[in-house]
Amino acid sequence: MNTLLLLALITVSEATIGVFVKLTDGRIPIQKLTFYAMAFAAAFLFLARALATRQRPRFPKGNVKDTAIIGVLIAAQGGVFNFAMSLVPIANAVIFWSIAPFFVFIFSALFLGEKARRSYVLIFAVALVGIALANPLGGGHMLGNFVALATGAIYAAMVTYMRYEGKTETGNDIAWSLLVAALALSPFLLITGPGQLATTIAYPALGVELPVMLWAASLGIVSTGFAYFGISIVLKSLNANVYALVDIIVSPVVASSLGFLIFAEVPGRGMIYGGALLLGAGFWLTREMSRGRERQAVHPCQCV
Repeated sequence: MNTLLLLALITVSEATIGVFVKLTDGRIPIQKLTFYAMAFAAAFLFLARALATRQRPRFPKGNVKDTAIIGVLIAAQGGVFNFAMSLVPIANAVIFWSIAPFFVFIFSALFLGEKARRSYVLIFAVALVGIALANPLGGGHMLGNFVALATGAIYAAMVTYMRYEGKTETGNDIAWSLLVAALALSPFLLITGPGQLATTIAYPALGVELPVMLWAASLGIVSTGFAYFGISIVLKSLNANVYALVDIIVSPVVASSLGFLIFAEVPGRGMIYGGALLLGAGFWLTREMSRGRERQAVHPCQCV
């Protein structure tokens, strides 16, 4: 498949997270929904990789700790992000999540010893203006906005850990991490039961009733499983930094567009202008940090 076409499909699949969460209409509690999503994603990824490579899944014997830690972080990030989606319009969740690159920089400076550059001061100033315009304290969505910000921090922690261990979101290990994520969330089933999986929701515009479990499966297979599988293919021919730069801008825009088209969610003017500044600043910071790592690779003597 053409790399650009696959990249576009990945971007759309990632952008459907909020759509599938909202289509469940709250019939499945968020943490249970996230469990089902992770379980479906793991099953899809194991099957897809087995069909693509014609090999059985290999248990990561020498990488159990990293696989488990990343799995727990995926569970936390997925559960918190889905919770944010249930509280606020899709645009709010993806825009405030997009502050993740700034958390990545902070965590990288604290734990990886990466130094700030002069350009970062201007980038952070732009981001602060964006946050002020987006106004997370206003619009009646304060809790959801802050939950979305927390999602960015958790995602950044995962990215920083993966960079520290020299890992990427590809390969056999990520399927096992998704399985760990499902296991980490499984206690919610034991505490309150599996939920009303057979519940159906009527869609008068379509003239049909569909089971709520369909959206839970779609959240796992389309939004998560396919996305990870597609990324593992795309990164064979596309630089990871290029993918990150595309994803940080395009995916939130697509997600916000889906929120408008499907749920008639119209972001306020401040959210639009502030979001544009936040996305632009995030893109700029990711680009600058990528350049810094490229310079270190070319001039290893400059590494600390």
